[in-house]
Amino acid sequence: MCGRYAASRRPEDLAGVFEIEKWEPEETLEPDYNVAPTKEVYAVLDRPVKDAADPRPVRQLRKLKWGLVPSWAKSPEGAARMINARAETVHEKPSYRRAFSSRRCILPADGYYEWVTAKEERELEVEGKRKRPRKQPYFVLPADGSVFAMAGLYEFWRDRTLPDDHPLAWWVTCSVITTEAETSPLAVAPADGPHALADIHPRMPLMLTPDRWDAWLDPARTDPDELRSLLEPPPAGLMRAYPVSTAVSNVRNAGPELLKELEGPEEGTLF
Repeated sequence: MCGRYAASRRPEDLAGVFEIEKWEPEETLEPDYNVAPTKEVYAVLDRPVKDAADPRPVRQLRKLKWGLVPSWAKSPEGAARMINARAETVHEKPSYRRAFSSRRCILPADGYYEWVTAKEERELEVEGKRKRPRKQPYFVLPADGSVFAMAGLYEFWRDRTLPDDHPLAWWVTCSVITTEAETSPLAVAPADGPHALADIHPRMPLMLTPDRWDAWLDPARTDPDELRSLLEPPPAGLMRAYPVSTAVSNVRNAGPELLKELEGPEEGTLF
């Protein structure tokens, strides 16, 4: 799954990486090293500019809320539970299939956090029998330090309790697509810890390599089979992981010190 991630890159940096054509300075977000559900996040998307003479899709950097609210929802109350969409079923689930067809985005990050669980507890979680307690946190990121481009979906929701001209009348929300975690060895693994992403958690955010960005963002691509082919996991051996302080477990902590690599797991935690 993906429940927390770090996002510290500035809009001007992301603009160069993703060839952004449009972003509004008033939507600038401060670096956040502990992005949690319901927070505002950056998303890269291709969409025509409202009221523009040219109808072509424009590569934009937008500020969205993490936790998808389907357009048909009566209220946004379930958004905190809609932070992840499974790659295996995203094309058929009522909450995601319309967005999967034409409203896809990339959620740029430095990397994501995941908490190691004992093998027995992890098996129970996979079977849906028990909620996993959080243990030793690890930070997972591209081994080469590049942007971690997570596949995502976005959706518009109209708050009917507000007038049309109210600034909060429209919500734009998003979800991270996840896939099965890699079982192959990490590019860089901690000496005393997990050696594959699957050792940390059975799921991981789906990272899109640059060769898939344009196709994924193109709203003209709507064929489900073609889109599903873009959800293949990235090549193995691109990621590294290292233990970080349990301070990240508290969402009120959001500074760069959360990314400091520990020599080993903290006392009393797994691995």
